[in-house]
Amino acid sequence: MLPIEFLERMEKMLGSEYRAFFDSYENEEYKALRVNPLKTEPYEFAKNGLFDLTKVEWEEDGFYYAKGDMPGKHPYHEAGVYYIQEPSAMAPVVFLEPKPGEVILDLCAAPGGKSTQIGTKMGGKGLLITNEIHPKRAKILSENVERMGITNAIVLNETPNNLADRFESFFDKILVDAPCSGEGMFRKNEEAQTEWSPENVQLCAKRQDEILDCAAKMLKAGGRIVFSTCTFSKEENEGSIQRFLERHPDFSVREVKTFEGMEQNAYGVRLWPHKIKGEGHFLSVLQKAGELLPGSGVCYKVSGSKGLKAFPEFKEFLEESGLLQCEKIDFTGGSYITFGEQLYLLPEGAPKLDKLKVLRPGLHVATIKKGRVEPAHALAKVLDAKDMKNVISVPHDGLEIKQYLNGQTLNADGNKGWNLVCVDSYGIGFGKLSGGILKNHYPKGLRINL
Repeated sequence: MLPIEFLERMEKMLGSEYRAFFDSYENEEYKALRVNPLKTEPYEFAKNGLFDLTKVEWEEDGFYYAKGDMPGKHPYHEAGVYYIQEPSAMAPVVFLEPKPGEVILDLCAAPGGKSTQIGTKMGGKGLLITNEIHPKRAKILSENVERMGITNAIVLNETPNNLADRFESFFDKILVDAPCSGEGMFRKNEEAQTEWSPENVQLCAKRQDEILDCAAKMLKAGGRIVFSTCTFSKEENEGSIQRFLERHPDFSVREVKTFEGMEQNAYGVRLWPHKIKGEGHFLSVLQKAGELLPGSGVCYKVSGSKGLKAFPEFKEFLEESGLLQCEKIDFTGGSYITFGEQLYLLPEGAPKLDKLKVLRPGLHVATIKKGRVEPAHALAKVLDAKDMKNVISVPHDGLEIKQYLNGQTLNADGNKGWNLVCVDSYGIGFGKLSGGILKNHYPKGLRINL
């Protein structure tokens, strides 16, 4: 069912390799997950026997899982212990090389695989702004940032042009996982086949030019852009980079160390489905001339932000729960902002956010209603069993975790009040205990039947 015009073009592109490329569509797709190092040590997790995992060569936290495994149906998925991600899609962030303390933008970020990959490598240090132009997809992005326990992310629902006007020369690194014709998705998604056309390829290429120009404006001198697509057309890959370099002579393509099966040319790196264990990708590492200076660019800080002293009810909750001593989050030294009754802890170096469509201005820590504090679900996803005084741990293979994720109350022993509910040792949500009954506070919109 592959489009005839697509196949004819690929045969011209690949020559003698075309048959191997075409035959790859008959193979089983490779499925993988990326273990969250904020939650557990990836290699140790891979050895625990829960799933049959083998290494994804280019991503240190990535592992292929076997055909019979169903990690998406496991409670650990809801706890953010891993993210299910197509293996070749893990490559662009590897070449972005995010580091703790940097100021990074993921410009076209939904559903969040690459954003959460960046966030886990930043280790909660620095500033990650992750953006998606489509509102429904931006909501999914925000939910995945929450699930994976990313504490230093701001989630926006903005156009690249609006961001470029606001954040000129602001970011150390930018990922542009550009909207494309999706030819690398043909095997996984039949809809991508029916939507494909030569006209759509040209439309996507034009859109990529506009997005890349916005990214160039927002990058600091000496900074890095990684451009990527999940398509094969030269117009959207090498062509987009060639046109970009013609418009921006202060940029150059960096030659990078690749992995077995990857093919490097003057404009970037190709991941072909007949050469690697993945669906295919293109990426290019673009370097801007100049010296990269530490710290964010010029952008006014968040107005209305306050210290912990301004929220005595929340401070009291932190003291009573033992979270004030939590090493994962700097509750005392950070800045907070309120959106109505919702309290957020801002990432370090957070910029002014007024007149932007903000879905998540940082880590959602609590709802404060008339002096009562209800800890936020996002906070639970950052914590584990050793972080809080009152903890109720349930095994991953028992009935209780299924009941909890379904929104049911649990019979439990423990201290009265707010308890962190853990699946084994991983924080998954909150409950309020009274008289041996745990009232379930798992969000209604996230409840599932396992």
